[in-house]
Amino acid sequence: MHDIRLIRAEPAAFDAAMARRKLPLQAEAILALDTARRAAQTEQQTKLADKKKLSEAFGRAKRTGEDTSALTAQIEALTADIATAEANAVTLDAQITGILESLPNILDAEVPNGTDEASNVVLKQVGEPAMPAFKALEHFELGEPSGLMEFERAAKIAGSRFTILRGNLARLSRALGQFMLDLHTQEHGYQEVEVPLLVNEASVYGTGQLPKFEEDLFKTTDGRYLIPTAEVPLTNYVRDEIIAANALPIRFAALSNCFRSEAGSAGRDTRGMLRQHQFPKVELVSIVHPDLSAEEHERMTACAERVLELLELPYRRMLLCSGDTGFGSARTHDLEVWLPGQQMWREISSCSNMRDFQARRMNTRYRGPDGKPAGFANTLNGSGVAVGRALIAVLENHQQEDRSILLPAALRPYLGGITSIELT
Repeated sequence: MHDIRLIRAEPAAFDAAMARRKLPLQAEAILALDTARRAAQTEQQTKLADKKKLSEAFGRAKRTGEDTSALTAQIEALTADIATAEANAVTLDAQITGILESLPNILDAEVPNGTDEASNVVLKQVGEPAMPAFKALEHFELGEPSGLMEFERAAKIAGSRFTILRGNLARLSRALGQFMLDLHTQEHGYQEVEVPLLVNEASVYGTGQLPKFEEDLFKTTDGRYLIPTAEVPLTNYVRDEIIAANALPIRFAALSNCFRSEAGSAGRDTRGMLRQHQFPKVELVSIVHPDLSAEEHERMTACAERVLELLELPYRRMLLCSGDTGFGSARTHDLEVWLPGQQMWREISSCSNMRDFQARRMNTRYRGPDGKPAGFANTLNGSGVAVGRALIAVLENHQQEDRSILLPAALRPYLGGITSIELT
């Protein structure tokens, strides 16, 4: 959500910001509605003052026995005018809100212009995308023949874009989630939170999924939504609150299942478990003072990178361009992991600085040193990381010629000390 005061103060700058998102000019239409709304509010206040005076005159006339019929007619007319002005102001306010809630966040100045992922910038790369001497297999070519990764039975039970993991692959998935959660809570200072998987409409509105992205969500018959990411309940933890100055920063981590309809992804990644309707993910959320959000974004990204380093996976950090940055984000770092089976870099984490965009929607403010409300907090979120994609990356990068998987040292304590998994 955007601050109407900034649009009033710098309409050209706002239009330039929306132009970077390939959107038409917005400020003139918004400000015309804003002017009309303020005029309706002024009219309402003026007529309320007039009505108060007439009501006082009516009281005096009543006490002295004078005829009050003319005053009654004037008061009734003013009452109708006040109701009309109020209704106009409410209608105009709803129109302004409708426009503002549909517009994406303003991008940071350093975000490069571009239409799609081809214009994203590699900020750094760690490790080389090595290829083994033997033919590298994709994760489903490794997992499916072993019987420990099943797609047909999952489709029989639930439909397409679901996977069943059994035995040591199910255990590996559980170990990955536990390893990540322990790392972030014990070494990176995040507090573990177990979150609801169903949330109300206000929550998905607060983090920006509604109204624009409703088709991407699963909605229940009672009007709640399955979470597309734990970002939603974690960020809404502070909705409609004023946070004490000494309580910031707040850092949360959650391991949860996530649910996405994958609307618009027909034909993409149909084989394997890269793009699923249900998947586990460790999510990181920070709520911070606005002055520290850029620093926190760097910190959060580094926390996600540490996961990949301990899993001994080649990765690179990308700065997303204007055409690839999400609706609510001002700046996003994607972490891409090398998959030798696909011979491609694939996203495994996305860390975004939302600035005050979500906080405005949620009405989340913070107090200054004097204890008074000082402004809107800044929110950040990032994958720390997607468990299924980490499993894919471990399988493909640590596969051996005999189809066994050599486990990274960091995972072995979570798997009873075993050093490899047999998939023959």
